[in-house]
Amino acid sequence: MEALTPFVWQMWVVYGLIAGAVVLFSIDRLPLETSSLAVLVLSLIFFYFFPVTGEGGENLLGAGELLAGFANPALIAVLALLVVGHGMFQTGALDGPARFISERGSKIPRLTIVLTLLLVAVVSAFLNNTPVVVMFIPVLATMAGKLGQRTPKIMMTLSFVSILGGMTTLIGSSTNLLAAGVVHSYDLPPIGIFDFTVPALFLAGIGMVYSILIAPLMMPDRGDPATALAGQEGTSGKQYIAQIEVTPSHPLVGTTSRAGLFPPLKDMTVRMIQRGEHPILPPFEDVTLRPGDVIIVAATRNTLTEALKSGSKMFEGMLEETLADRDENDTPRGKTSGELTVAEAVVAPASRMIGLTVEQIAFRHQTGCIVVGIQRRSRMIRTLLNGIRLEAGDVLLLLGKPEAVHGLRTNRDVLLLEWSATELPNPALARRALAVFGAMVLSVLGGVLPIEIASVAGAGAMVLTGVLNTRQASRAIDRRIFLLVGTMLALASALQVTGGAEAAAMTVVSLFRDQGPSVMLSAFFLVTAIATNILTNNATAVLFTPIAISAANQLGVDPMIFIYCVIFAANCSFATPMGYQTNLLVMGPGHYEFRDFLRAGVPLVILIWLAYSVFAPWYFGL
Repeated sequence: MEALTPFVWQMWVVYGLIAGAVVLFSIDRLPLETSSLAVLVLSLIFFYFFPVTGEGGENLLGAGELLAGFANPALIAVLALLVVGHGMFQTGALDGPARFISERGSKIPRLTIVLTLLLVAVVSAFLNNTPVVVMFIPVLATMAGKLGQRTPKIMMTLSFVSILGGMTTLIGSSTNLLAAGVVHSYDLPPIGIFDFTVPALFLAGIGMVYSILIAPLMMPDRGDPATALAGQEGTSGKQYIAQIEVTPSHPLVGTTSRAGLFPPLKDMTVRMIQRGEHPILPPFEDVTLRPGDVIIVAATRNTLTEALKSGSKMFEGMLEETLADRDENDTPRGKTSGELTVAEAVVAPASRMIGLTVEQIAFRHQTGCIVVGIQRRSRMIRTLLNGIRLEAGDVLLLLGKPEAVHGLRTNRDVLLLEWSATELPNPALARRALAVFGAMVLSVLGGVLPIEIASVAGAGAMVLTGVLNTRQASRAIDRRIFLLVGTMLALASALQVTGGAEAAAMTVVSLFRDQGPSVMLSAFFLVTAIATNILTNNATAVLFTPIAISAANQLGVDPMIFIYCVIFAANCSFATPMGYQTNLLVMGPGHYEFRDFLRAGVPLVILIWLAYSVFAPWYFGL
């Protein structure tokens, strides 16, 4: 401890900066980016004027050292994985598997999600949990939407479950392997793959019950504002009138009504079937759909959007017409290209469209967009879509290329609701995105490339192959994560260099040395668990393992007991987003704030600490 004396007061300043950062992040009075930048600037200025000097007189915490965290491979990997994940979302590459699971679990949606999370835990026990979470984020996000769940209620549980699963075997987490690597340098037996699995399963089981049943209840009902405003989440009463034209190759040909309903038209209310000159009105008794039928349906925007997505041929003709390249006379050239956007627009009060039908207006010719549906709250409509005369206040659900939708901003006849614009997955790019994603994951799981290199290569491939453009890729990078992690890594570096982390650990050893092995083990677990949420799991494992061995030798107990304590406690990275990579990965998709991790993670850390404090003395015979 004497060697740390020259830096004691700087060490206490670092403690103060960490405490101040946690308070700023948790109260959320300032944006997370602003708070992070303020703490970083204070750290840079402080250590410039009050340096921590090494033997050669150099500043061990100069700007280069403090800012090195922004180039940390783990941080770069997380940002790159966000780009890869956005490519998967953008193309709807995993919509098929998610739809398959959700359709079979629609009657018991909660059980379906729970079984998926248990699968994540099992897989994480044998594979690095970072790529496992990367694989399941888009699957669970799509499943949550289809099963009526909100993503904030499930994404943090995904991260927690993967960490708990990785805790159970030596190869389940980099934390475990790093601790085993430190043990290797001592005269101690090597740690086997399943040496600590029994106590780990006990702790993981308790943690998973909390993560699946309790943690979602503590999450705010927060979602993407644009999605909420667009009516895709929460409200189902916003019905649009749409029409489906049954062509000879249409999947509805030959479908017969059952109890007045058509099973393939799930979540759609059929209001009329136009067969030639004759309308067929409900109730539909033994009606079989034929080529040439036009079906008038009422459905929510979410339902119609799902029908337009990859894999659905319900509106295939509409998609081809919208994407078709045309000459100056508006004649299709026979090929399709580009992306599509769904948006809403309101018919303006003084619009020239009032009193006219969509066909009379030649809406697609004038705007480049197709009217998918029309919403009118005043009364039920039973007529062909092209026969509806527009009124002021009607809401049009539009489908078009992004540039055509954006062009409506200058249209005086309709008011574009810009927040409602949603890009449809491009099915043509789905296989390309899956190939990039699969190659990235396999290269990591096969040990060909480390996650840092594979993720950056995957992000680059998403852009180079045209899955994402540079604008979409840059939009996927979360600046909150970048500034938060870079700042906390700077503080973690300062804590280590000034001796703050070692001082805290040695203080615990000296305070509880006379209280017996059980109390010492419990206290050491708690200090390590706190440190892992500040220093990150890997740094904590490397720093605390030698201290654990020393403490065990002083107490005269088996050092492996304290080494396992470090492994379990270092995996308790639940209370902060920078505690573990998977927390950072779910922060964006789950729309989480810093305080959300404190709210759900701190009770989990305390729960596992108490469970370990009771179980470990009995299990190890202390």
